Parts: sequence; structure tokens; C-alpha cells
Amino acid sequence: MSPRFARFTRKKLLLDVQLVMITVMRSSRALRLLQTGTRISHTTSQAPRRVVAIRNGYCSACEPAPPQPSDVKRRYDRPKSHKKPKNPKEPEAAPDHRHLGIEQELFTTSIYSPGSPIFLPNGTRIFNKLTDFLRTQYEHFGFQEVITPTIYKKSLWEKSGHWENYAEDMYSVTGRGASGEKEGRQIGEDEEYGLKPMNCPGHCLIFASKQRSYRDLPIRFADFSPLHRNEISGALSGLTRVRRFHQDDGHIFCRPSQIREEISKTLEFVKLTYGVLGLGPYRLALSTRPKDTFIGTVEEWDNAEAALRESLVASEQPWTLNEGDGAFYGPKIDIILKDSDGKEHQTATIQLDFQLPKRFELEYQAPAPEIEQKGLTTDDAELLSVQGPVTPVLIHRAVLGSVERIMALLIEHHNGRWPFWLNPRQVKILTVNDQQETLDFVKKVVQDLQGYDPPSTDGEGRGLGALGAGLVRGNRLSIDVDDSPRGLNKKLSEAKNQRYGVIIVVGARNVESNRLTVDFSAIPNYRYDIRESKLLNNLLVAHKEAKLERDARYPNWGTHWAPADEEFASQDGDPAPRKLSHEELKAFEITARTLRKVLNGFQTSYV
Repeated sequence: MSPRFARFTRKKLLLDVQLVMITVMRSSRALRLLQTGTRISHTTSQAPRRVVAIRNGYCSACEPAPPQPSDVKRRYDRPKSHKKPKNPKEPEAAPDHRHLGIEQELFTTSIYSPGSPIFLPNGTRIFNKLTDFLRTQYEHFGFQEVITPTIYKKSLWEKSGHWENYAEDMYSVTGRGASGEKEGRQIGEDEEYGLKPMNCPGHCLIFASKQRSYRDLPIRFADFSPLHRNEISGALSGLTRVRRFHQDDGHIFCRPSQIREEISKTLEFVKLTYGVLGLGPYRLALSTRPKDTFIGTVEEWDNAEAALRESLVASEQPWTLNEGDGAFYGPKIDIILKDSDGKEHQTATIQLDFQLPKRFELEYQAPAPEIEQKGLTTDDAELLSVQGPVTPVLIHRAVLGSVERIMALLIEHHNGRWPFWLNPRQVKILTVNDQQETLDFVKKVVQDLQGYDPPSTDGEGRGLGALGAGLVRGNRLSIDVDDSPRGLNKKLSEAKNQRYGVIIVVGARNVESNRLTVDFSAIPNYRYDIRESKLLNNLLVAHKEAKLERDARYPNWGTHWAPADEEFASQDGDPAPRKLSHEELKAFEITARTLRKVLNGFQTSYV
């Protein structure tokens, strides 16, 4: 081989090596080698050899290129930084309650009952908390809860007008004796039945069950009975469009002169509830008489719509008009809620009904009945001396609407970060070890948090305390215990991923001091920042002051000592002059009975 050919071969081989390095490493230094024609030195450097690592297609051994003075930007110029430019951030997918429901073990469905959600224990806890919240408010707003049948005879639905106007969306039920061949049966016993799609006819039956006076009105009934509507299969979707559902159904039977006040109270109820749930914004929409399918006269509809307009104006809230979108029996006010994805859902509703009371021949006794029926008052003694029947006005109202639909909106709205009172996973207790002493202490802690008072073994219990022995009293907390023989870090990670509101760690030191180490930091501050809790602040201050005083008196008392009962710090005392820090919230020392007081406060305040 001639020297000239050998030099040519080496130069070609060197160029090939450079190209391979550019292809594999794509570093700015490799590009500079090509641009400047610099050869790679084969001599061994005296400097310590650096480990070369290739991450994301880039070589960490290559230095960033120095700036090159050039007026022309060449297509192979690289950025000065060796870091790979980040891709533009893609928008996150909106939360979907159907996926979150499976992930959080809230509900499931079955092909054997399409459109009928099956609530799992976690979902049932949320469902019960929502309905319990409404039940608690019912006393203030004057509602009485009733329980009504699931099926009624076809003749009832014909009387109410539902069979004529709503039959396609109802389920019909056939019972025994449908052929009607046997004699002596009760009239109508063999007729067709229907699953109820709404509760109003049943509540009309309750109103008609006894004589009523104008002094009794308004009468307000509430009902959580399950309802069934035969939705087409293609429209079914998770919890938002179902065939079996629960409605916080309420019906107000009132005098014509009480319409405006009752609607105003209902709007106040809606505002209060949605504020606690953290849902919104929402808007009000007045829906008026349908063009074709409606019952009653045009004059009656005009009067009903005028009453709703007056109530909306008095509410001082913005509202819009939906022409022709009313129910077949009366106009209505719909509450349109915007979800976390910006979509709108009709949830609460207030419907005025002059027709159903007439169909069921409902009445109450009042003086000057003709004046009373018009919603007017009079001082004329002669008119007031006459007593007569008056037809009440019926107001249909639902604050949540479908409980299932509201749950879907809440699941997406909170996306796993539930407020403490709604959280299906409120408290989790983690053990540091599996010693029997620790396990027995945890069992006692659970009883204290649940308000369980074990029965006395000496048989000498007396008074009310003895009557409550063996019972769980007060607001029930959802408490889970992980006493598996795994590492604490794994348990903590799992509890946090499952979004527990409060995590309690119990070890030998806690057993010795009879105190718990509690992490409150996972409770979101939707309505209230728990760092500002007066009770927690006072407990912390009292604990520190008592410990300083004891350490001053008894320096050798011990490192694990804690005041036996720092609960003497009253919630009504002066709060500490600052918020609790995140670190203090993550490792708060407290006894089980005081923790129960704190958590019950969170629940009853809907934090």
C-alpha cells in the first residue's frame, strides 16, 4: 500500500468515525468537529477520565458549544445548551367521574341492570353524607321527610297526567291476577302498575289523607325514595344519565299568597348548599309554557309565570328566560351548574304547579275563600265570616336534583382531593410495629375516635353513661387501620396515594405517652384553612408551655414526656398569634379523645 493511499484511507476512516459520532451522540461538540475539520486526538489525556453517559440521546461528556460570531444562521447550528428542548406542555385531560369512580372504588355498573349504578362502600359513604347534610338542613327550612311506595297503579298515573304525557319514559309493572278471571277482587287490583318516575303524586296522597286548614300551610314534604325513568340505552352515561336514581325531592303545599316567600327560601337553600359543596358558578333560568304539551289554561300559566318572575327579581340574582321549556304541568326555575370542564348541567329545580292539586282535588279550609284563592287579603268582617275550601298551590323543588348527578360533578370537581367531611377515606392508622401492645393501643384509639364506650365489666354502671355503654355515639368517622408487617414508608406512600384526609402513626413512643402523631396536611382548605384552627393552635401553645414548665421543675423527667391532658386549652381561648406551619400539621401530637373533638368539629362545620 502506497503512503498516499494509506493517508487517504486513514482520512476516510476518520471521517466515517466522525459521522457515526454525530449520528449516535448528536452533540454540539461533534458538530464542531465536522464544521472546523478538527481531527480527534488519539493521544491519551493526562486529566482524569470522565465517565460518559448518554441520556435522552445526548452525551453528558460533551461541553456546550462556545458562541460563534456569524451573521448567517446555518441549519446545522445547535442551541448553546446541551439540554434537549422541552416539548410544549400538552393540556391535561379533564377529570372523568367514570374513571375516577373506578380508581377511588366509588361505584360500578352491571350488564344485568344497565343505567342503575351500584354504589360500593366508599361511594355509599359519600351518598349518605350528602343526604345527611340535607336532612340536617331540613329542620331549619321546615321540611318533613316521608317514605312513599315505589310502584303505583296505572289509575294514579292517569289521574296525575303522567300516563298521558310521560308514559314512554316510565316502566310498567304487571302483578299477580293480571288476567282478572277471579271474582271478588278489589276494584282495580288486576290493573297495570308503574314504577314511579317522580314523587309528587305520592305526596299529594299524603296531603289528602286528612283535612287541612290555612293555619297548617305551608306544608313541606321531602323524599329520597329511588325513582326510575326508562332512558334510551344510548343516552346512559356513568352517574349523569341513569335509569334508577335518587332525588332530594321536596313538595311545598302553600297558600297563593305564600308563593313568593317559599320560592325565595328555596333559592336561599340552593345558595347555601352549593356554597358548602364548593360547586359553581351556577345561573338561574326561567322556563315557560311548552307550545304543545301542557295541561291547564293559558291564563293559569300566565299567573304562575308572573309569580316566578317576581321571585327571581326579588332574589337579586341574574337569570335568563327559556321560552317553551317548562314542564307539562307548570313553569319552572332551573339551576344550571357549570362543571370543572366548563360544561353546563341542570341540577336543582323549582317548579310551580297549579294543575296537580286540582287533579287530586286537594283543598284546605280558609276564610274568604274567593279572596284567598287569588292570593289577596281582606279586612272585611263579612267576607272573613265565610269559611270555604281553597285549592293549594304546589311547588316542586329539588336542591341537588339527582344525587347521582351531583356526585358525578363532585367527583370531577375534587378529583380525589375530597374535603374532610365528604371524604370516604377520612382517617388511616399506621402501625410502626406489630407488637401486641401496639395493636391493643390502636384498637383502643379506634374506639375512642368512634365514640365507643365499652360496657362495664363490674356491673356497677349507673346513670346515662351506663345506658350508652357498648354503643357508638355521635358522628361516625371512616377509619381504616394498616397493621400489616410492612415498612412504614410503604404504608405512608400508599395512604397518601389513596388520599386519606388524616394519617395517624402509632409506635412504641405513642403507646408510652398515650398520644398520637397525626398528619393533618392532606385536608384541603376549600372552605377553611385548618392552620388557623383555634383549637389546634391553643392545644399546641398549651402543650409547649406545660412542657417548658415541667422541664424547668424536673429537668430529668424524660424525653418522651408530654402533658397528660393539654386539652384544658379551650377552643374559646385566644388563638395563637400565627398559623400552624406545614411541619406542625404533619406531626401533631394529640390524644385520641381530643382528636375526636377536632375531627367532629371538621365534620359538623363541613370542612
